[in-house]
Amino acid sequence: MSLRCAGIRTVLSAVFLTAITAIAQAPDKSPSSPVPQTILDAKKIFVSNAGADSGLFPEPFSGDPGRGYTQFYEALKGTGHYELVADPAQADLVLELQLTAPNGPSHGSKVNGASDPVPMFRLVVYDRKSHYVLWAFTESIDVAVRQKTHDRNFDEALTAILTDFEALAGKAPTPTGPRPRSWPLR
Repeated sequence: MSLRCAGIRTVLSAVFLTAITAIAQAPDKSPSSPVPQTILDAKKIFVSNAGADSGLFPEPFSGDPGRGYTQFYEALKGTGHYELVADPAQADLVLELQLTAPNGPSHGSKVNGASDPVPMFRLVVYDRKSHYVLWAFTESIDVAVRQKTHDRNFDEALTAILTDFEALAGKAPTPTGPRPRSWPLR
């Protein structure tokens, strides 16, 4: 073996070991704060419809104000991870879904901390027994020009908020459950 081959082999070995060390020391992507045990142990869920702000249906989104709730309920049911109950008294958790369209500046300066508000879903997770908020999620609905794109963005934001909840609860997405953001719920 030549001196040149030995040198290349040494350099490649050093690069390889450095890469392995870097991967082994990569920060853990799991939540750094503790997840309430009630969320992790939940078997029964009641889904509450907190409604939608006015002016969102039938434009820019098709359907009616119950569309988000109906799609979320069906998608959560489709995961098979939970029993959905009709009475909150029977549930371990209460999930409250709301579609909001906050007021705010028009063409605000993001440099100065202001932005144009966009519609968003808010999912609040309550402990049924204590009524305390355990966790909350917010997913903005991307801006669009065409009706079809508005509806796709609506579906993607709803899918994302369900996926966020499932990930927090330690539930792996199932083929019938939450799908990647590019796959709409409908």
